[in-house]
Amino acid sequence: MSPALQTIAQRLRDHGPALLAGVEDPHDELLALVWGPRFDREHALGLWASLSRRQPHEAVLTLPAILSVADRFDGLDNGAQQRLRRLIVRHRALSAM
Repeated sequence: MSPALQTIAQRLRDHGPALLAGVEDPHDELLALVWGPRFDREHALGLWASLSRRQPHEAVLTLPAILSVADRFDGLDNGAQQRLRRLIVRHRALSAM
């Protein structure tokens, strides 16, 4: 796995549980963020706003991670973006077992 994908994965492990708490399907939310050729910052900021109402201290720590992931995702080539999407889908399948 490339260093950029490793960084994205680590940030998701670190901040994803708080950011995605209470959503019906966290994997769908992640895929919505990375489905297009650019990271969906507007959608991510909507998730962050919800987090900031629930856990303001956690939100302060999460915002820089969101922006970092967005920039790193946008810097990936198409193949690496596709790999990330496949990893999310695979994680969903493994989580369902």
